[in-house]
Amino acid sequence: MTSLPRSNITGVILAGGQARRMGGVDKGLIDLRGKPLVAHVIAALEPQADNIIISANRDLDHYAGFGYPVVADTLPDHPGPLAGILSGMLAATTEYVLTVPCDTPLLPPDLMLHLSSTLTREHAEVCTVHDGTRTQPLFTLLRRDLAASILDYLNKGDNKVELWLQRQKLALADFSDQPTAFYNINTREELMAIENIGTTRQKETT
Repeated sequence: MTSLPRSNITGVILAGGQARRMGGVDKGLIDLRGKPLVAHVIAALEPQADNIIISANRDLDHYAGFGYPVVADTLPDHPGPLAGILSGMLAATTEYVLTVPCDTPLLPPDLMLHLSSTLTREHAEVCTVHDGTRTQPLFTLLRRDLAASILDYLNKGDNKVELWLQRQKLALADFSDQPTAFYNINTREELMAIENIGTTRQKETT
């Protein structure tokens, strides 16, 4: 299995959303089993990427306390997650970036490896997750030099991540064997559901 060296990939954690369905709270800082959601994501990402950046638009000092660089949107009015992806790409120095949302604490330990090997095998510029039912466009490995393409796309008034991905040389990594790994949290009910999944996983591994 040929994959990119992890030293050539920067993990970008997307924590700049408005979280309107949760009353506007900063989702990355919501508590799950005694620590913030973003801390769970960092713990899952650290073994997979040598470099990590947090893309956030609020509570920047709090996010900086996790020990990684924090960048805010470079475009006004926060035009969605693509703007956060762009900020992370502009701050990174590696050839590739791996994006993940801050509210997905069940990240698989082989996320980077699987995306990287699929991208390499298919000679693609971008590789995103397919969970067996649909694509998960915020879990994406992409070339950093595509930042200009994203900026042009956003400047034209578009902001749908999946539509931009479809316009690139795209590969899909099959994660149909672990679809719950990409559950994200938009409501209190989803937070409780993920807490139950995480508790079950802990019991299974002990």
